[in-house]
Amino acid sequence: MKEADMAITKSFKELVQQRVANEPVFAEALLREGIDTMLAGDIDTGKAILRDYIKATVGFEKLGEATHTPPKSLIRMFSPRGNPQARNLFGVIGYLQKEAGVEFHVAPRPQ
Repeated sequence: MKEADMAITKSFKELVQQRVANEPVFAEALLREGIDTMLAGDIDTGKAILRDYIKATVGFEKLGEATHTPPKSLIRMFSPRGNPQARNLFGVIGYLQKEAGVEFHVAPRPQ
């Protein structure tokens, strides 16, 4: 790869952050995907998606202030080895929904 090509290459995480910042529909879809993935039982992938969403939106500092949880604890909670308690996880999801101006509901799948 040429040096000029490498200079314009962005990481996947940078691209996600840029899209979240510039495309509200993409941001909402990312939040929904993180929650849906966790509800489907893939906790690790859901945490990774939510971690990227948090970094691209409110950030861990602001989230920590809003949820009365130290930012380092939140970062650990959404790390690959993190094991969030339901109370903390639902507190975070509730805050993220409020900040995004959306409200998700669990409903049966259409048959």
